[in-house]
Amino acid sequence: MQPWKTLAVPLVAILAVTLSGPTPATAATPTLKIENNATQPVFSRADAVKQTVFVEVAGTDSDDDGQPDRVAMDILRPKETDQGLKVPVIMEASPYYAPGNDVPNHPVDVDANGNPLPTLKSLSNKLAGEPFDGYYDNYFVPRGYAIALVENVGSARATGCPSTGDRNETAGPKAAIDWLNGRARGFDADGNEVSATWSTGKVGMIGVSYNGTLPNAVASTGVEGLKTIVPIAAISSWYDYYRANGGVLAPGGYQGEDLDVLAKFVLTRDRGFEVCGAKMDALTASQDRITGDYGPLWDARNYLNDVDKVKASVFLVHGLNDWNVKTKQFAQWWYALAQRHVPRKIWLHQGTHMNPFNLRTAEWLRQLHGWFDYWLQGIDSGIMREPQADVEIGVGEWQQHASWPLPGATTVALHPAAGERLGLLPRPLSPAESFVDQSARTAEQLVEATGPDPNRLAYRTGELPADVRISGTPTVSVRASFKDGASPYLTALLVDYGTDVRPDGTLLSTGQSYCYGEGVPGDTGCTTLRRLGTATTAYKIVSRGWLDVRNRHRADRTQPLRPGKEYTFTWDFQPKDYLFKKGHRLGLVIISTDRDYTLRYPAGTRVTVSPGHSSLRLPVVFGRLG
Repeated sequence: MQPWKTLAVPLVAILAVTLSGPTPATAATPTLKIENNATQPVFSRADAVKQTVFVEVAGTDSDDDGQPDRVAMDILRPKETDQGLKVPVIMEASPYYAPGNDVPNHPVDVDANGNPLPTLKSLSNKLAGEPFDGYYDNYFVPRGYAIALVENVGSARATGCPSTGDRNETAGPKAAIDWLNGRARGFDADGNEVSATWSTGKVGMIGVSYNGTLPNAVASTGVEGLKTIVPIAAISSWYDYYRANGGVLAPGGYQGEDLDVLAKFVLTRDRGFEVCGAKMDALTASQDRITGDYGPLWDARNYLNDVDKVKASVFLVHGLNDWNVKTKQFAQWWYALAQRHVPRKIWLHQGTHMNPFNLRTAEWLRQLHGWFDYWLQGIDSGIMREPQADVEIGVGEWQQHASWPLPGATTVALHPAAGERLGLLPRPLSPAESFVDQSARTAEQLVEATGPDPNRLAYRTGELPADVRISGTPTVSVRASFKDGASPYLTALLVDYGTDVRPDGTLLSTGQSYCYGEGVPGDTGCTTLRRLGTATTAYKIVSRGWLDVRNRHRADRTQPLRPGKEYTFTWDFQPKDYLFKKGHRLGLVIISTDRDYTLRYPAGTRVTVSPGHSSLRLPVVFGRLG
């Protein structure tokens, strides 16, 4: 319209509009642009509306102040949402939007009764699981999405007290979804009640680490409006983050951390320790670092209990070398979703605890865009007709599969025998072998030792006649007795002994390692490949499995052992998808204390193993083990 033509509008028409109500829009309501079955970037990120809403968490008063908790939600949405455009929301909830507190970890050197010795390790600055890098808002706001960042209860501007995974934390982002659907109250900074008139009510949650765990937790409530979640390096049961089969266990790189340490780290609200100090003390008192047993505290933080309530689709992402949030977390969630036929997709990469954006940027954005367009915009992007699983089997070598674990995987048993042998044939007459527990040497040091070693037992196959791929959860069964000490741990290590260990095929020098993606040499989450002494053979610990032998029957019940009596102990490794190459040797190493993960009891426990009545079971997709 030319400006001068507005002067020709009769005064009577202007008066008529003024007297009858608001001026009607002079143009059609803004709409999305869709080409090639995909939303197109037509909205300005620079001109986007920024809005902060304080959402009331009805029915939750975790700080006992007589008022419902509240969480702050920062929103970025296209300016056209003020002109009638309605958009869905991509949400990331997090306790990390304010810098964490400096909190000491628990001591991990303990006496014979499991009581901590008087030393403390200082908590290093915990990685925040990558808050927004800018690509969510830069990529999706122009395509007709709003971005919402929700602070967890007890953190930053929120009220309430954190509890590391309990339902009061789930209630915060759930309330934010309710507000976006008109079911909860929200207020601006001046206390005025506001509504999400611009929202379609459809929400997708995404995040890494704790930020990825919250989508699992919220989805398990069955909240209406949550259409999809993208949990990356996420927890499905907090017990399996800080415990394993009855034993106290650390997340990789954070030896001595526990529920209370993390809760105190993220307690960044105003007057946090003054208001929530008693809650923190109660968490410390109830988490039980002596027995490691599963109980009500952990059951309240197990989202698998409510997987039947999940209505949202799931795009799951995890690093196969993530020793912080270990692979059991994604696998058990994935298995449960599969049993219930939840619409789902999975990415498994060779990285550690990280965002896939940094690994395969263009393909990640293509699939994530198609996923959100399908579930939040109702566009048939074709994403649901693509293979369900993307798996990185070698560094930069991606394959697509119909599902995961890979179809056709069958269980193959390997049997250890005296003389460090591991083979397909059982050898029931193989004599017993013993080792003595210690806590000074790491698992890596015990694996790289050549020949017999007093502190571990090692068994190896011959050179593999062909490539062998495993996909799923290995298990181990060990017939053993304990005496002369207090350590209750059995640790199993699945090891690849090979030669071509670098991505470029070159050998490592003694003591060297390389890291994939964002890893830093020396990190426990780093992909470690070392040469064995001066030989040309190198190794990698492919997977680990831990058991507190007092919990040999069930994780929630401690049953003491009779010294010297033989028992059969069966437990799981961390799930893997891994390729053992032709010419390599596959190894099983048995130790007790895993210095970087378990509690460290006084040295001296003698473990006697009957290899002829023990076995390693692998989910083999293809290849021959002998």
